[in-house]
Amino acid sequence: MRFHIQQDSDIPASTQLYNQICFAIAARHYPPGHRLPSTRQLAMQTGLHRNTISKVYRQLEIDGVVEAMAGSGIYVRDNLTKKDFKKTIYSKGKISSPPDQEAKKAIDNFINLGCTLQETREILTNEIDWRIKCGAKIIVSTPREDIGASMLIAEDLSPKINVPVEVVPMEELEKVLSSSNNGTIVTSRYFLQPLEKVAKQYGVRAIAVDLSDFQKELKLLNELIAGSCVGIVSISPGLLRAAEVIIHSMRGSELMLMTAISDNNSRLLSLLKTSSHIVCDGPSLSVVENTLLKNRSQLMRLPQIICAKNYLSTETINQLKKEIGVVN
Repeated sequence: MRFHIQQDSDIPASTQLYNQICFAIAARHYPPGHRLPSTRQLAMQTGLHRNTISKVYRQLEIDGVVEAMAGSGIYVRDNLTKKDFKKTIYSKGKISSPPDQEAKKAIDNFINLGCTLQETREILTNEIDWRIKCGAKIIVSTPREDIGASMLIAEDLSPKINVPVEVVPMEELEKVLSSSNNGTIVTSRYFLQPLEKVAKQYGVRAIAVDLSDFQKELKLLNELIAGSCVGIVSISPGLLRAAEVIIHSMRGSELMLMTAISDNNSRLLSLLKTSSHIVCDGPSLSVVENTLLKNRSQLMRLPQIICAKNYLSTETINQLKKEIGVVN
């Protein structure tokens, strides 16, 4: 994936690069464990000074998105991998032999690692208890100012994971966990670091889910003729900010771009009047359509609406289901 910095943008170059790298990671262009480009490579690609790129990488590390390995490079952090286990007993595919045979193999693996039977029983019991506790419910949490991101995550998870899904603003999370600390906290990579601290305090787990790669929507935007006006509508301010940076990185100033939170009626109507194409998230679709119907007489032409129905990648949902013990 190539990164592009708009030098004449009001958005600082470091913020542009930070958001583009986060999007690339969230959309699995860079999967967990992937080595990121060196500062020299990014400097050649973007024209930024290597010190600026190093600062961006340091901020990504502080935010828990990447991890630096001395003498090796910067790698996408795999927050779903428990670092205190030398080996996992779960295979990537379906088990092909009876469960009792799989259990025997797992025990043999632990013994080969030097564990006693008592230690093996404790490890397996603790892991099972941990998964039962984490699988009690899903708590989706982001800061209150971008609670829309939580709602998008929850909407994708609810029909696919057979456990209760609750949306809790980050500012209220400690209060909720103090009364019941069963469950798994789910968030986006932007907010993982502070939530991990809260999760550790209450003995639960925090996991970052990855976004869809939005390839269909990005392909359409990349094919629009220069001068087209594009509207982006979402319930998440954070998603709008990220979309703006990504689209600018793709098309520069070739496209006229407008964004609107779906409950901002005046902004939404202005966007509908101006845009030839509108990309919206699932929860915003009905709002966009209803606003179009109510104001049809004010519109010179109807814009083409593209709904990005999936906010999360299928892979990240399936991984989360495994982590909390949900059987497909």
